[in-house]
Amino acid sequence: MNPSRTVRSRLSIIVLVAVLGFSVAACGGESEPEPTTPPEPDVGELLAGAGEILAGMSTMKFNMVDEKESGAKFFGTTFKSLEAEVEAPDSFKMLVDVEAVGLGFVQIEMLAVGDQAFMKLYKGAPWNPLSLDQVPFNFVGLGFTLRDLLAAARDGAAITGQETVQETQTVRVEANLTSDQLTSLLSTADPGHEVTLVLWIDETEHTLQQIKIDGQVYDDDAPETTRLLTIHGYNLPVEIQLPDVG
Repeated sequence: MNPSRTVRSRLSIIVLVAVLGFSVAACGGESEPEPTTPPEPDVGELLAGAGEILAGMSTMKFNMVDEKESGAKFFGTTFKSLEAEVEAPDSFKMLVDVEAVGLGFVQIEMLAVGDQAFMKLYKGAPWNPLSLDQVPFNFVGLGFTLRDLLAAARDGAAITGQETVQETQTVRVEANLTSDQLTSLLSTADPGHEVTLVLWIDETEHTLQQIKIDGQVYDDDAPETTRLLTIHGYNLPVEIQLPDVG
């Protein structure tokens, strides 16, 4: 056997093993790219996008609750919650759950089409005409009203987190307003109170999911009063008709 050939063969094997080892080490040593954090949504774009959807809606279904039941009296009763359907531009119906002294739990019904409004004080009671200025909630042009409210909240608004609301990933936005700025929605609101407006907006579609009004809106509200409005659907079929009072 040729000694020099044997040495060369051994050197070749050593070099080959070293190269393979280096290649394996290099491949195995590659670090995974670090995940990038998506940029935080722009609060102005969120509010503007939600406002456009609201202004373009034809119908809306929602409910509102007085979370601590500490708000001002509702026609002399304790307001608990309401379920409402609104059809643009000027029709609505709502069922209001209240507690009345001496009667217990009562449901008050209200509806309006155009400039005609009616109220039923309890189930089975007759419908009675109601002046629109007596309705504590202004649902005429509701989409535009909410759009303008979001626009008013834009200055000083801040993103304060992300939460799942109605199985939807939302961005939570908070802004400070005064009760004066809510009169387009809560028509009999008293001026001079500071409130915090909390909004939950769909992260991808920019639909408004919830609104919380935290603080006094009426003089008779307790300071800790909070009202939570949850929107259950946009542009869904609704049926709102004036009652037959003949």
